[in-house]
Amino acid sequence: MLTGELGAGKTAFVRGLARGLGVDPGEVASPTFVLLTSYAGRLTLHHADLYRLAGDGDEWELGLDELPGPGGVLAVEWAERLSVTRWDQAVRVKLEHAGGDTRRVRIESVPAEAAR
Repeated sequence: MLTGELGAGKTAFVRGLARGLGVDPGEVASPTFVLLTSYAGRLTLHHADLYRLAGDGDEWELGLDELPGPGGVLAVEWAERLSVTRWDQAVRVKLEHAGGDTRRVRIESVPAEAAR
């Protein structure tokens, strides 16, 4: 679950995650208009962008509750738009501008079924 304002580095973070999973990071683009993209690698990377969703439960129509599945990782940009968290092992990555090209990254666990 990735949170942060526009330009905070959410997609850049996913590119680094892709590299670690054996996916060509050059293939990873912000899926704002596609909403969900999957990339095959050592593990399958599912990349969702909820920017255009209102946070009223629409996100679950994408099938996010069935992802990532065995052998997969799900990265959700704009995760603050999720109505609830339905994953047992969710991690929130908060990205913030810290001046210039520097970012502050905070990582925390998120309990399942927790409200935003």
